[in-house]
Amino acid sequence: MITTRPIDECEFDIISLGEVMLRLDPGEGRVRTARRFEAWEGGGEYNVARGMRKVFGLRAGVVTALADNEIGRLVENLIMQGGVDTSMIRWETYDGIGRTVRNGLNFTERGFGVRGAVGVSDRANTAIAHMAPGTVDWDDLFGRRGVRWLHTGGIYAALSENAAAVAEEAMSAAQRHGTVVSFDLNYRPSLWAGIGGPKFARDVNTRLASHVDVMIGNEEDFTASLGFDVDDVDENLRELPMDSFAAMVGTVAEKMPWFKVIATTMRGVHSANDNDWQAIAWSTQTGVLQSTARDHLAIYDRVGGGDGFASGLVYGLLQGEDLQQCLELGAAHGALAMTTPGDTSMAARDEVVALAGGGTARVRR
Repeated sequence: MITTRPIDECEFDIISLGEVMLRLDPGEGRVRTARRFEAWEGGGEYNVARGMRKVFGLRAGVVTALADNEIGRLVENLIMQGGVDTSMIRWETYDGIGRTVRNGLNFTERGFGVRGAVGVSDRANTAIAHMAPGTVDWDDLFGRRGVRWLHTGGIYAALSENAAAVAEEAMSAAQRHGTVVSFDLNYRPSLWAGIGGPKFARDVNTRLASHVDVMIGNEEDFTASLGFDVDDVDENLRELPMDSFAAMVGTVAEKMPWFKVIATTMRGVHSANDNDWQAIAWSTQTGVLQSTARDHLAIYDRVGGGDGFASGLVYGLLQGEDLQQCLELGAAHGALAMTTPGDTSMAARDEVVALAGGGTARVRR
């Protein structure tokens, strides 16, 4: 299904390409009334590499750029605490006020009950958005140093024209050297709104999709980013999703037959803290598979659930597990990631494996 480069030929199991922001979290309160914030690092692509290192113990690094100031160094410190290699961070000279380059901020409140989670990003003109093609020696990274897996996604690609071009450059180089490429569509309307909207998002993501081995997203991602519609799915409570989702995945596989694996998450929102959670995956060998359904899953902080799913899925694929087990690992890890605050997972590998195998929340002593 997925053939990866030998471990002993590679310095890294996974590299993520994308922006790492400073998340400012008001805890149980709201951004608009906060008097203090807790700081976390986070980013759609980075979170996957961080989960692979901290939860699953694999060798992970991140390719990103930061403005060289105290905020950038705080983000670097947080990345180091997660065990992710920082040697590929590019440091851009800071002008003192952020006129030419800055670091991204993400204010995120968790929501509760009928009040949904809210994210307010402050990320225009950031260092990673300025990074241009030719900046990174991808042939050295994927060739001489060796990488088994590259992960990037639609959040990074939406930051600027440069970002999309760098993503394509990296993905193309990875495939030249036998590195598997995964891409999480992660459609964010606010990122695309000022640069061409949904049509431009589809143009960019469709172009990048030609370099993808493992495509990840949810139903909105596939519709908005690639133009594949899901029928008969209620916007808030998806009570009859499986047939529609399976049909969508089948259409994607038909139109883009080079994908080796397609994986999607499904979320039914009863309230901010009460979600139905499940995932499905497809490969040529298996057809459509579905994970264990976790109805009325208690949510503490929903941010990072999809990234948790992606890292669990990729971990299974790197370990050579069958796709059903990869799917269960992804769904279990995503569920666990949403039980703790912050973008990044606090789960342990044994917890993920146990939950994927049918474990429960009984107390452990």
